[in-house]
Parts: sequence; C-alpha cells; structure tokens
Amino acid sequence: MRNRIILVLFMLPFISLMSASAHLSDLAKVKAKGQLVMLTLPGPTTYFEDGHGKNGFDYLLAKSFADSLGVELVVKTKSTLRRLLYSVGGPQGDFAAANLVVTAERNQSLVFGTAYMEVTQQLIYHRGSRRPSSLENLDAELVVIADSSHSEHLQSLKIDQPTLSWREQDNAEMSDLIRKVHEGEISYSVVDSIAYLVNRHIYPKARKAMDISEPQPMAWAFPTHHDGTLLSAANEFLRQYIESGQLESLTSQLLAQTENFSVSNSQRLGKLVAQRLPKYEPLFREAAAEYNMDWQLLAAVAYQESHWNPRAKSPTGVRGLMMLTMNTAREMKVTNRLDAAQSIKGGAAYFIKLKTRLPSRIKDPDRTLFALAAYNVGFGHLEDARILTERSGKNPDSWADVREHLPLLSKMEYYSTLKHGYARGNEPVLYVDNIQYYKTYLQLHSLSQQDFMPQPEDQPEPQDWEINGLPSL
Repeated sequence: MRNRIILVLFMLPFISLMSASAHLSDLAKVKAKGQLVMLTLPGPTTYFEDGHGKNGFDYLLAKSFADSLGVELVVKTKSTLRRLLYSVGGPQGDFAAANLVVTAERNQSLVFGTAYMEVTQQLIYHRGSRRPSSLENLDAELVVIADSSHSEHLQSLKIDQPTLSWREQDNAEMSDLIRKVHEGEISYSVVDSIAYLVNRHIYPKARKAMDISEPQPMAWAFPTHHDGTLLSAANEFLRQYIESGQLESLTSQLLAQTENFSVSNSQRLGKLVAQRLPKYEPLFREAAAEYNMDWQLLAAVAYQESHWNPRAKSPTGVRGLMMLTMNTAREMKVTNRLDAAQSIKGGAAYFIKLKTRLPSRIKDPDRTLFALAAYNVGFGHLEDARILTERSGKNPDSWADVREHLPLLSKMEYYSTLKHGYARGNEPVLYVDNIQYYKTYLQLHSLSQQDFMPQPEDQPEPQDWEINGLPSL
C-alpha cells in the first residue's frame, strides 16, 4: 500500500504535465514543440531541393510564417493529392501548402486560410495540333489530376456539357502533365495558370488553348477539428506579409527567374560584357588561376547565377555574384557573400570541390559538365540521375547519357526509388547548356579583344571540346 502511494505521488507531476499539454492551444503546441509541420506535394511551384537548398513558392512562404513564430519549419511530402488532403490535421502535419485552390467540395472537409494568390484553370494542348476552341470539340483524351480542383470544375461543367469526358490520374502533378502534353504522350490537360507560366519555358510545345474558369483563390488548408489559434496566426502573418509587399516581391522574383532561365539573350549578354564584366574580370582570372580552371567558365557560371550582380539575392537566401548559400559560404570560408572577390573565390572553390567528388575515371569534358549540373541541382540529385542512367543500361559517366535521365527526377515513378527524391531535373540540363553558350560567347569576345587585352601566360590552353560553335538561340 505504501509503495502504491509513493508511485502515485511520483506520477502526479507527469500526469499534471500531460493534462496541461492536452489543454494547450494549437498555436501553443506548435511553439512548445518548436516545429511547424507543413504537408505538401513535391513540385516546381510547391517544394523541391536543388544546389541552392530547399526551394519552392509554398515552402518559402511557409518558412517565413514559421520564422515569424520562432519555430523550425518541417516539411513532409505526400505522393498524391488525395493522400495530402486526407493527412491534414492528422499526426503527420499541422497544415497543407501545395498550391491548393479553395473549392466548394474541399470546404466541406477543410478550413482554408487567407488567399495568397489567384489562379485560373487553363486547357493546354500540344503545339502543332489543332488548337481547340472549346471543351466540347476536343478530338482526343483529356487527362487531369485525380481529386483536383480541375476535376471538380469539370464535373460542374458537365452539367451543361454532358458529352464532356476526361481521365483522372492519381500519381501525377501539374508539371508532369505539362511535360506529357509537350512530349505528345497526352493530347490535352487542365492546369493552373501559375503552373503553366512556370513550366512553359521548359516544355514549349505545351501551349495554352484557353481559360476554362474564373480566377480562383489559392490558400493553405487546415483541419476542421482545430481551435482556430494556428489559423488566426497564419491569417495575421499573411495579412502583414501581403501589406508589406513581401508577397509581391516573392512572386515576382520566382516568376522572373523561371522566365529568364535558359534564355540565351545575346543582346543583354553583350551589353553586360561591356558594362559589368571589365570590373570583375581580374577577379575571375585571379580565382581561376588559383584553382586551375578556365576563367571564362567561371565567369559564365557567375553570369548564369547573377548576371554579374554582386548584390543579387534569391528568395531562398542565396546571395552574391556566385549565389552561394550560407552553408556553402561557411564551408568555403566566405565571410561576406556580397564581397565580389570572396564570392568568386568561394564559387570557384565549391565548383572544384564538386568536380573532385566525382569518380576519377570520369574525364573532361564530362567531368566539368557534371560539376556544373551539381552546382545547380545538388550533388545528391546528380548521383541519383547517374543511378537512373546505369539502370537503363546507359553510361553513368557520360554527360550525353545522364542529361537524358536528369528530367526523370521530376517523375514520381523514378524519384520515389532514389535517395534524394524529387528534383527539377530539366533545369540542370538547361543550366549546363546556357553556361556552355555564355562561355563560348566570352571566348569569342576575348579573341576579338586580344590586341587590347593580352591573355596571361598561365591561362590554360583551351581543349578541343571547349571550342564549339555558338548554339542556336
């Protein structure tokens, strides 16, 4: 009996603590555990990781919210939209952020916060085929994501258009459907305007036919069985974020990057070669000599990253002429990323480190091209692409073969089998192509200026593979 009394007295503080925890508000629980858990779908406009770290519009917005609460943002991805919606409010996550459109059907099982963007549903088709003038005269299959706002909208349209039909695909996201339209795997799909805008430069054969909806609000989703405290905090954060202009800045930066990516604008390049490059060329030459690399290659990387703007900053926080992350800068002993000399030297050191990590059997030019891809997408994702290349019976040490497999990192049936998960695999391919173009341009520019700007004696001789014609724009 005495032992039981002692045990009860011993357990009382723990019982009291558990009882107090059970009565904490949703917001207090988040702050107590020091984590805000976001559920999302991997994708170019939601959440992904590349050579610059974690990225994606919804991720960056949620990260700012978590920072405002003084907690860490933890991201958990789901494989399908259906699984994502079913998981909201469960033990796996506090809320969902995945470019979710507010719909009447979703409002029955979820509570949405303040809208932070509007999107329009758009019918897309393959360029070269007949552009449909309406949903009623589609001459081939229409494919949409299962349980999506597109599916719900089509159901409402079917009331007045009974012949309207479509197929729903569960394990897909919008960029995947845009890719399939681009490649001719499917004839038509419906995607959100933001997804089309972000992906059209990568999949130019997927063209917009028409808008099929009015603008619809996009918002974060919270569970119905909540006490409203976390939702209220999110709404207050979004109100301030919108009023301060930060949301507009985030949106414009992300969209500007996607539109400019892979566009080899020789007119702009020529202007900046004349106006900006002379100031930084000595620094490129100095760093390249120290790390035994081609200064024009280093300058081409910097142009792709920042257009030689030493104060450049991305929404993810990478900064400077070489757009270094905080972790990379720390690793390369860069104390000030906005200092052009430090940034260039740090970028050169990081590039050489990536190049060194590759198997010694890989020789140039492939070795350099692999390192460029890793600078953009991250070394882990590059290795995943090499694994896919080997699985398909191709050569994982050949850039020509690996570049064909990098885009597969955005397809669920492939990235789900790999260590590092989803990546925007098209972008490192375009990134490498762009840098090769910029480097060639700089080579030709230097040749035209050689009477006025002698080459240093220690400049390495160009290899045969480096002298190639300018790619078509």
